[in-house]
Amino acid sequence: MDNIMYSKYEEYMLSKMNDSAHDCQHIYRVLYLALDISKSENNVDMEVLIVACLLHDIGRKKQFENPSLCHASEGGTMAYKYLIEQGWSQDKAEHVKQCIVSHRYRSENKPDSIEAKILFDADKIDVTGAMGIARTILYKGQVNEPLYLLDDNGCILDGTYSSNPSFLHEYNFKLKKLYDKFFTKRGSEIANQRRAAAIDFYDNILNEVKSTHEQGKKYLVDVLAEP
Repeated sequence: MDNIMYSKYEEYMLSKMNDSAHDCQHIYRVLYLALDISKSENNVDMEVLIVACLLHDIGRKKQFENPSLCHASEGGTMAYKYLIEQGWSQDKAEHVKQCIVSHRYRSENKPDSIEAKILFDADKIDVTGAMGIARTILYKGQVNEPLYLLDDNGCILDGTYSSNPSFLHEYNFKLKKLYDKFFTKRGSEIANQRRAAAIDFYDNILNEVKSTHEQGKKYLVDVLAEP
C-alpha cells in the first residue's frame, strides 16, 4: 500500500465517522497500537490490517441512528462493499470484514486471523486501558457514555461502586477475565503496561497517549514507504 491508497481509505473512513474528535483519535490510536503489535508477529497482511483498523468503526454512525444495529456487523458489510468497488478480491475484502465484525467480541465471531486478533487487541487496549482514563481527563467525564467517571473533586472513581464503570472495574472484570485470553503476546505486554501506568500514575497518561500516536505514526510512514 502506498501513501495515495492509504489517503483514499482514510478519506473514506473520515466521511463515515461522526463529527467527533474522540472518534477519529480512537481510530488512529488503534491503528498505531496495531502496527506496534504487528512487529512481533509473522505473516501479517499489512494492507488488510491497516484498512481494517481504519474502517473498523465506520458502522457507528448507523448504530447511532438505529441503536438496534451492531456497528461491527454494519461496518464490516460497509467495508466489504466499498473494497469490492475499489477492485479488491472477494477473499481479501472478506478478510477485512471478518476483522471488523470480530473486533467486538461475540462468541460466534471470534477474532480468528492474526490480523483480526491484532485489531481486537489494539481496540480493547485503547478502549479499556489507560487511554480511557486519558479520555476521562480530557473530557472531564462529560461524554455521552464515559468509560470512567470523575467524582466531585475531579478524581477518577476507584471501582468500588459496581454501578460505576471506573477504570479498576474495567481492568478487573473485562481485561483480566475476557479479553486477555485473546491477546497476542505483544498485546498482553502492552495491556499490562497500560494497567500499571493507569494505577500508578494515571494523571500523566495524556503524555502516554501522545507518545503512542507519534511512535505509531513514524512506523506507519515506514510501512507505507515499503515497495
